[in-house]
Parts: sequence; structure tokens; C-alpha cells
Amino acid sequence: MERGETEKMVFCTHCGNRLSEGARFCPNCGAPAAGATVAATAAEPLEYAIQGDNLQVVRIKLKPGQEVYAEAGKMLYKTANVEWESRMAGDGLGAKLLGALKRKLMGESLFWTYFRSNGPGEVGFAGSYPGRIQAFELAAGQSVIVQRDSFVCAQSSVQVNIEFVKRIGAGFFGGEGFILERLTGPGTALIHGGGDFVEFNLGPGEKLQVDTGCVVGFDASVTYDVELAGGIKTMIFGGEGLFLATLTGPGRVIVQSLTLEKLRRELAPARTGGDERGPLGAITNILGSEDR
Repeated sequence: MERGETEKMVFCTHCGNRLSEGARFCPNCGAPAAGATVAATAAEPLEYAIQGDNLQVVRIKLKPGQEVYAEAGKMLYKTANVEWESRMAGDGLGAKLLGALKRKLMGESLFWTYFRSNGPGEVGFAGSYPGRIQAFELAAGQSVIVQRDSFVCAQSSVQVNIEFVKRIGAGFFGGEGFILERLTGPGTALIHGGGDFVEFNLGPGEKLQVDTGCVVGFDASVTYDVELAGGIKTMIFGGEGLFLATLTGPGRVIVQSLTLEKLRRELAPARTGGDERGPLGAITNILGSEDR
């Protein structure tokens, strides 16, 4: 296939699985095929390397004409032949303003910064606090759901959009407000989370309960909800907050060992010890979950 030429294929909007022509349901997750998306098969491979331990950096090598975009403030360095500019994505003023509003709700900057090389070049990105970088190689139409304010950079073929939590309880108590982020391929996308990562591959119907706010990302085939953390005594005196995030397979789930909330508690001047979170701390999540 010549460069720039695309082949159109149909993909499930729930899990990203390729659908055969005329399929009524996805054979992978069982979702109806009525809302399937038509997309290009693939993006040009992105060459990158993730270096470091708990203060990781992603080094991206750009080919001539290759472009990536990033959250403002995430760049560490670039070679001189890599051109950059900040701009709003979207066609027309209305689309640009709507896109900027969505990015603000997701905890991201109003403008993306785009990087394009006029020859072999390199650009480096990192997160804003100690943690790790996770790369997702997304097929055309494939999506992954990630925590708000986690986006670092992606190829220009990747779409970043709002993912509203379906249930009000999850929105209030899930540690990330009503909004998560949906990354949709084709292309490579990279996100940042706190501390170290633990990955789980859940089977169909398999459940995993996670400390709210510690969920870095999960496949679009995974369902997400928030449940009470046991009985009254456990909720009040357990020191783990009132609610747990419950994720149900099939699909991959990535959990982080450090959140900004925990980091702030450890660094607070009035801290007296321990790592407890009482009912007041959980209720505070209702009033605001801004990480900036």
C-alpha cells in the first residue's frame, strides 16, 4: 500500500475488535455492531524508547514529516530540526472551541503542542510527578480509557476525547470526577501515572476492586463502577475510604501505586502520621477532584 493510501475497515466501538462484513455483534465482546466505526487500518509506526525507573522519560525519534502532539508542559527537549507550534484541534472555530472545552474538563491544557520534524529528529517527554509512562499501541478504532490529566503525547492519528462515567456514584466517588479520557487509534499514545504499575488481564465477568483514584487505565471492554467498601465499621475505621472502584472484565486493567492525593497527604505540613482516609476525605472528592 502506498504511503497516504488507506484501506477502510469496520471496528467495534466497545473493544476495538475488527468486525467482518455484515456482522451484527462483535465476536470478542458481544456488543451490537450497529455503532461500529469505519477507520483507516493503521498509522505509520512510531519509534520510541521509555527510559528511567520512577521518573521516566519517553524519547521519540521522528521521521521526516512525522508528527506527534502533546499536553502543554510535558516536553523536556527536542532537536533543533523539530518544529513545534501550539494550536487547537478541530475544523472551524466551533469545533476548536468545543475541543478546548473538552480538554479543560479532562484536566488538560486548552492547546495541544504539535511537533513535526523536517528530517530525522528527536523529542523527549515526561510526567509532572514521580511515576511511570505507559504506551498503548492502538489499532484503528481501538480505544482505551485512562484517568483524566494522564495524557502525555500521541501520534496525530490518535483521538483524545471525553469518556463520561456512566453511573452517578462512580462519578462522585471514583476519584476522577465524572470524566475519564478515551484514546482511540490508530497510532501510539503515551500516558503517565504515579509510582509503579501493576497490570491485570481480567477474564469475562472477572472482577477487580481497586482503591479509587488508583486506576490508570483499562480496555474499553472493561466496565467500571464504584461500590461501598464493606460494612459501616470498615468504612469508618478501615482507613481506606468509603468506596472501591470495581472493574469487570474482559480486558486489561492498569493500577498505579501512587496518586497525587496520597503524595499531597505525605507532604502536608500538618501531617501527623499514618495513611488513613476517613469519611471526610471521601466526601471531599465530591466537591472537587482537580489535580492542578
